[in-house]
Amino acid sequence: MSGRWSRWIHRWASPPYFYRASRPWGRVFAVVSFVAIAIGLYGGLWLAPPDFQQGNGFRIIYVHVPSAWMSLFIFVFLAVCGLIGLIWRIKLAHAMASAAAPIGAAFTAITLVTGSLWAKPMWGTFWVWDARLTSELILFFLYLGVIALSRSFENQQTGDRAAAILAIVGAVDVPIIHYSVDWWQTLHQGAIFRGNPFDGHLHTTVAPSMLWPLLVMWLGFMCYFGALVLWRARSEILLRQLDTGWAREAVGAP
Repeated sequence: MSGRWSRWIHRWASPPYFYRASRPWGRVFAVVSFVAIAIGLYGGLWLAPPDFQQGNGFRIIYVHVPSAWMSLFIFVFLAVCGLIGLIWRIKLAHAMASAAAPIGAAFTAITLVTGSLWAKPMWGTFWVWDARLTSELILFFLYLGVIALSRSFENQQTGDRAAAILAIVGAVDVPIIHYSVDWWQTLHQGAIFRGNPFDGHLHTTVAPSMLWPLLVMWLGFMCYFGALVLWRARSEILLRQLDTGWAREAVGAP
């Protein structure tokens, strides 16, 4: 079994194989993301009841919260790709990280903007130096740092290593963001899910009628990320492998 697993990993780590095999998966992710986001928006904007305190203003949650979850998930993705690239020297891992970083930065920017729009009627201001908000802003700058380092060196391998190291070190911000509302006094609301899922004590603070559109939106955002990162990774691979025969053939170059 381990030998079969190893062969599967090495096959997918091959840029030519990944370039060919990832195309249909990207289409599948795109279709699922479109359907899930449409259902999630319909459920969140029309079917979910108004919040008893915030009224219809709470509905920004269906973009804000899934975007926030994606901002954390994608940075962990960067750190894992960085580890794989540094330890096993798999070039595809660096290409995937380079493809994912701008997407993660975009989700983080959406999180900050929608959070500010939500904060104005709730807190009376667009921004406070709250622990959750500040640590999320730091995450946005970490994304920008990873993107800049990846492109700042003439030698692509040097840029990949520098970006990977920053992603691995910067991943410490992810648990800080997640637990900031528990560790410090904060204006930001607490976590939607509380407890431990492994001992059967996981519970949510959101009513089921409001929760299911949120989870469907998160699924849609996850699949949207999957489609985008595969599409960007295919382009990234071609740019990095343009001096090889298979890449030149793929783009129709002589």
